[in-house]
Amino acid sequence: MNFGYCRVSTEQQILDRQLEAIKKYNCDEIFQEKITGTKASRPELDRLKDKIRKGDTIIIESLSRLGRSTKNLLTLIDFFDEKEVTLISTKENIDTNTATGKMLITVLSAISQFERDLTVERTKEGLASARARGRKGGRPRIDQNIINKALKLYKGQEHSIKEIVELTGVSQATLYRNIKKGK
Repeated sequence: MNFGYCRVSTEQQILDRQLEAIKKYNCDEIFQEKITGTKASRPELDRLKDKIRKGDTIIIESLSRLGRSTKNLLTLIDFFDEKEVTLISTKENIDTNTATGKMLITVLSAISQFERDLTVERTKEGLASARARGRKGGRPRIDQNIINKALKLYKGQEHSIKEIVELTGVSQATLYRNIKKGK
């Protein structure tokens, strides 16, 4: 049997491009999910792994849709290999039925991991540089006078929490946190 697997990282993303890429392989069933690729356990991928049998083929649009880390991707490829299942990636034009396909998967997954590591490294460097210039991340602090006003309104018991939030601009979480501190 031919199985397709499509994945995007967030609910807002769409699977259309991936579905279009694997259509020509006449998949008997296509597994689709919206979950980050960094998770080793993904419900639809787990269902696919349970369903495959010797001689089956799994078609993906890109290796990055199957796994984001080299270790995870190679573990999946080894799993499919042990089950004697062929993996085809349309974007990279890879077929694990061939020695060249197996070698290319290993090289490309290492490159994908390298790119991901560089992105993480650059992000950390950017945050460190911003901190060195005196910038701090996170939400800006609310002026204590505004928080005190919100607490005064709360203690006056004339306004609901929702009204206090609307009047002062203090979030519910901040208001409750400061109410708890005051007790």
